[in-house]
Amino acid sequence: MTEAESTTGNRPGSPAPGGGLALSVLDHASIVEGSEPGQALRDARELAQNLESWGYTRFWLSEHHNMRAIASAATSVALGFIAEGTSTIRVGSGGIMLPNHSPLVIAEQFGTLASLYPGRIDLGLGRAPGTDPRTMRALRRDQSASSTFPQDVQELQAFFEPASPGQPVRAVPGEGLQVPLWILGSSLFGAQLAAHLGLPYAFASHFAPQALYEALASYRDNFAPSEQSVRPYVMAGVNVFIAPTDDEARRLFTSMQQSFLGTLRNARGLLPPPIDPKSLDTMWRPGEKQQLDSMLRYSFVGSPETVKAKIDQFVADTGVDELMISSMIFDKKARMYSYEALADLYEVGAAKKG
Repeated sequence: MTEAESTTGNRPGSPAPGGGLALSVLDHASIVEGSEPGQALRDARELAQNLESWGYTRFWLSEHHNMRAIASAATSVALGFIAEGTSTIRVGSGGIMLPNHSPLVIAEQFGTLASLYPGRIDLGLGRAPGTDPRTMRALRRDQSASSTFPQDVQELQAFFEPASPGQPVRAVPGEGLQVPLWILGSSLFGAQLAAHLGLPYAFASHFAPQALYEALASYRDNFAPSEQSVRPYVMAGVNVFIAPTDDEARRLFTSMQQSFLGTLRNARGLLPPPIDPKSLDTMWRPGEKQQLDSMLRYSFVGSPETVKAKIDQFVADTGVDELMISSMIFDKKARMYSYEALADLYEVGAAKKG
């Protein structure tokens, strides 16, 4: 079995073990108020260890730069720390913003990870910068780099193939490892590219949901089978906040709402503690609530019973194969409760054992 065939014991385009809904996590190694990056990364590893025991399929970290609340900017380095502390859960990027990097460097980085942790590494790829224009320049990023994203993805793919005789440039480690690639996106562009290349597709509906249904239809209608994926395989991002009661879950959700409000106002800070949801009503400027509600449309907030009904409806409406869960919860214990409760709702641990 090649690594391209070994995503949780299946190709990325195959059903989850036991035939149920696959659950995975997108984490940002969030730095909460009163903490620091080292602790955020240690908390991320502890979360991944628990997710592994609860039956989650994969744990991904995001690449963002110059953001005070996110500790995973050096994504491949952070993923090594996560992979070293776990043993079975898949570990990957959600995603590497490829225009920020040369394909060869990413092939070497993820080839190294795949060599150290065989059969467990995913490489999700996006074409956004993951930052602001000034930071783009500090990254030495050419603003036109996103226009060559399709070619860069194919160049990266080629570095993971067995080297040809006399090949002048090779990824070492990397060549022959066939690290599974995913295309990430929130528009028709990514959907069409993923379909054309026969790659699994992850849609960022957890913060940019507007084109969800159109993108999924385009991806499925135009999918061309490949060595990695024999059929379309869709993952959708959603935000999940589970607490014993609906009221407590809504209170936990205010940390994310405050964080996104800061982003809208270009005043990013550390992840804040939750507040009384009614307090938000006094904070909105004209149009902000509507914009935020639109961005966070697929946020499922409430008790276990409340959230399951919402997720079941979302899965029925979209037909997705896998959910990528984001839960920007300030308190670590509350965060763990939410993820464990979700795993219990869908019995993902039992499905993997079966």
